[in-house]
Amino acid sequence: MEIIIDRFRKYGFLFEELVKRDFKKKYKRTALGIFWSLLGPMLQLLVMALVFGQIFGGNIPHFTIYLFAGNLTFSYFKESTTTGMRALMDNASILTKIKAPKYIFLLSKNVSSLINFALTLVIFFIFVAIEGIPFSPRFILLLYPVICLLVFNIGMGLILSALYVFFKDVQYLYDIFTLLVMYASAIFYDVSIFSYTVQRLFMLNPVFAYIHYIRLVVLGGVTPSLNVHILCALYAVSALVIGSIVYKKCNYRFVYYM
Repeated sequence: MEIIIDRFRKYGFLFEELVKRDFKKKYKRTALGIFWSLLGPMLQLLVMALVFGQIFGGNIPHFTIYLFAGNLTFSYFKESTTTGMRALMDNASILTKIKAPKYIFLLSKNVSSLINFALTLVIFFIFVAIEGIPFSPRFILLLYPVICLLVFNIGMGLILSALYVFFKDVQYLYDIFTLLVMYASAIFYDVSIFSYTVQRLFMLNPVFAYIHYIRLVVLGGVTPSLNVHILCALYAVSALVIGSIVYKKCNYRFVYYM
């Protein structure tokens, strides 16, 4: 841990510049710039509400917030892991010229995605207020799934970025995988329509577990159980550990494939 902290101190300026570059690059040559971080989720929410509202909206209280919580969380997961997957190859020209920890580039992508996620949360809470859902001190608990998801995304990014260096097919397979995750995350439907056994199976999906946590706090007005807390942390730590092992094993071969 001390080694990692020392490296961040040493390469702090590089990390900061990478985050700025990634954030600016996303909105380069756009008329609205950073406002797309706010407008984009609102337009997605509008489309999904129109499409699924008539089908599922009548059975789910505060359907807009229910939908927004799911879509917002999934979008953060997808953006963070997809950009993380390409982090090494997108910066190959830099990595082959300077000596710096390669994971710095992956982490910069995650921080950029986290900033975008934080901006969309502003819109989310505005909608919460419009829906008349009372704000509670319990909302501070939302930091827990966000931190867990951040760690989970980093772990996934370590795995994907390592595999992507050697196998470009990973990007196409991952597109299909994220589509499957989206439909298995109950973004626009209620899992209560299924049997209890099937509902438990949904918790095997880490993204759904984080979405479920957020919905319990915001819409349910309750504190998630200890089991939910443990499960969220378990997914995050497991992804990070596995990702670190895969990344460390492949690290010294990256340069030969860039």
